[in-house]
Amino acid sequence: METQNNNKNRNKNKMPRLNLTWIYIAIAIALGYLFFAGGDMQTAGTASKSVTYTVFKQYVEQGFANKIVANKDEGTVRMYVRPEHVRDVFQQGIEQTGKQPFVQAEFPSADKLDEFISSQQDLGNFKGELSYKRSNDTFMQVFWNLFPLLFIIAVWIFIMRRMGSGGGGMGGIFNVGRSRAQLVEKGTENESKVTFKDVAGQASAKQEVQEIVEFLKNPKKFTDLGGKIPKGALLVGPPGTGKTLLAKAVAGEADVPFFSMSGSDFVEMFVGVGASRVRDLFRQAKEKAPCIIFIDEIDAVGRARSRTAMMGGNDERESTLNQLLTEMDGFGTNSGVIIMAATNRADILDKALLRAGRFDRQIHVDLPDLNERKAVFKVHLRPIKVDSSLDVDLLARQTPGFSGADIANVCNEAALIAARHGKQAVTKEDFLAAVDRIVGGLEKKTKVMTEEEKRTIALHEAGHATISWNLQYANPLIKVTIVPRGRALGAAWYLPEERQITTREQMLDEMCATLGGRAAEELFTGHISSGAMNDLERVTKQAYGMIAYMGMSDALPNLCYYDNSEYQWQRPYSEATAELIDKEVKRMVNEQYERAKQLLMEKRDGHKALADLLVEREVIYAEDVEKIFGKRPWVSRTEELLSASGSEDEDTNEQQPTPPEDAESSTL
Repeated sequence: METQNNNKNRNKNKMPRLNLTWIYIAIAIALGYLFFAGGDMQTAGTASKSVTYTVFKQYVEQGFANKIVANKDEGTVRMYVRPEHVRDVFQQGIEQTGKQPFVQAEFPSADKLDEFISSQQDLGNFKGELSYKRSNDTFMQVFWNLFPLLFIIAVWIFIMRRMGSGGGGMGGIFNVGRSRAQLVEKGTENESKVTFKDVAGQASAKQEVQEIVEFLKNPKKFTDLGGKIPKGALLVGPPGTGKTLLAKAVAGEADVPFFSMSGSDFVEMFVGVGASRVRDLFRQAKEKAPCIIFIDEIDAVGRARSRTAMMGGNDERESTLNQLLTEMDGFGTNSGVIIMAATNRADILDKALLRAGRFDRQIHVDLPDLNERKAVFKVHLRPIKVDSSLDVDLLARQTPGFSGADIANVCNEAALIAARHGKQAVTKEDFLAAVDRIVGGLEKKTKVMTEEEKRTIALHEAGHATISWNLQYANPLIKVTIVPRGRALGAAWYLPEERQITTREQMLDEMCATLGGRAAEELFTGHISSGAMNDLERVTKQAYGMIAYMGMSDALPNLCYYDNSEYQWQRPYSEATAELIDKEVKRMVNEQYERAKQLLMEKRDGHKALADLLVEREVIYAEDVEKIFGKRPWVSRTEELLSASGSEDEDTNEQQPTPPEDAESSTL
């Protein structure tokens, strides 16, 4: 019976509903009929034909005319044929032609027509009368009188619909303050298909989110011990790490209504609309409690409020935030309503929004580590036809620092590359090419370069490779290429360690390796080029961070001048300190630059051999560098993981391209 009722309801929903569109169509059809047929309704179904003015005169002279009507506006004359002469004119009887058949002709002038008709009346050929009429333009007059009014009404309806965002035609303006939240509920068309099985990695974040679902499914388990259900949870993390995906999984797992809304949906050009939508959202949520409200990108409405009146402390966004704060934990009660929100800019949120009682929990969704990247790859590889020899461990190691969205992009790009080459399955080479494509850009083998430019780029990249291979804390080299990719003329791929903390010595070694390209240009070509701009930018930022924020300078030890105040107009240090910071940055960079040049002079023979090999092959791998400089005396933790995995042989591990730690940009 329930299935039959559902089928009946579906059939009812399929029936066309009467709305303004059908009325507009009916009016258009009626107007079209009146326009095209209104003037000839009296002669509908009557035979007629057009003749020349000479033939018209002949018919009148022969006595065929019963009545003559002339239209001065159109310059035409109609002669209605007498019944006994219908067959002479139309070769048909009156049964076929109708009661008032006529012929129509164009006359030269009214005077000549009057003169001709008068002469025929005197001769007795025409016993009727000549009458004149004007065009039947009543419809056009009415139309042009009503057209401006109809146009204004149509424009007004359009504006009302736009203002109401499709809120039901003329009544849309009254719905502008209504919430735009999308309701996700089981058993409806908007039911979420995502579950926690689709969320790979992020074990700790997933566990905390699962507890929220458990709170709603079995609240008695927690309240019996005197605990209270948390009111809110804030998902914080870099873009692409799966914050919104976790919310979708909650919507799919929880058996309660789920309201989804973006932070920007609250803010509107009309004053007071944001606060009204917040009130309407929580009103709907209370009616369906227990339920969950999810606000994506809450920083659009939850930004810290201004401290000064000159900044406009009572603007629309702040009014919306004030209403949100009141609804979340004000005098009113929101029992059974849990608020979830997501942002990647938690540092700019208002402190009142982050306090306990509003967002009791901050769930950090960080970039996945090695094991978590394996799990993410397995999820995104499900719908892809992969080769049986594909090693997921290798893919996870080749993508350090990738987010879940980046890994999904790699899988999709690999499938496109395999399809472009006509393969039946996606292989390891396709995935590695996809990583290179995403990180470094598209190869530009057709870019025209002179031999001198090619040699300079090879020396530059060989400088990076030489320094990084001979420094203890520099990232292990995997691949070097001088094939242009994107805006880069050359690139060096490294396998960086996934460190939790970084020491001063590690940072200095990385800085020295980054300056190796510029140092090699100066030493072995006698000039410097614009290709090192990206290197210099990174080194400068790193040096300022070490000195001004991390207290790693001998002249400014243990001092941090980082200020997270949003409306801070002055630097939190004096001009003398700023000058000292600039001097320390310059000293640190120059020291590492001289260190790089000294190391390159010590290894100049190996550097030259490496540059020559790079000019010849355009792409070299770690094993080629090892043949020139020997095996690295230092083994990083990442390299230990590579050797301990045992999933593939040593040569394969060394030759695979990985995301570049640095790509040299061409700046002209």
